[in-house]
Amino acid sequence: MNIEELVGSYTIIGSNQDGESNVYKGMLLLSLDDNKRIIAKWTINKTQKQTGTGFFKNNILVINFRYSGEDQNVYKGVAVYQCLSKDILDGFWSEKHGNPLFLGEERCFRIKTNIELLD
Repeated sequence: MNIEELVGSYTIIGSNQDGESNVYKGMLLLSLDDNKRIIAKWTINKTQKQTGTGFFKNNILVINFRYSGEDQNVYKGVAVYQCLSKDILDGFWSEKHGNPLFLGEERCFRIKTNIELLD
């Protein structure tokens, strides 16, 4: 698999970095910059925006992310995805100030366009 195959939109389902198994849903948009580095944009539960940049090697995608919390503080972390296929990413993540006893988890599923469905 190559990095260009990851570009696209994904639906996500995940759980937060806590012991309560708080589940969330959202969208992930992956694109490439001029240097073929990943640009990631998440929308979690239709309201929270997160951005990140990353790299890809050996079917592993690593993204450093950041977002502004409701308290206006900036939170940072890293997400790591195993690319099971170009359509399914299975990952985990951790924030710098999150609970160190837990990892967040996330699974991403490519959103197929009508043209792709006809292939």
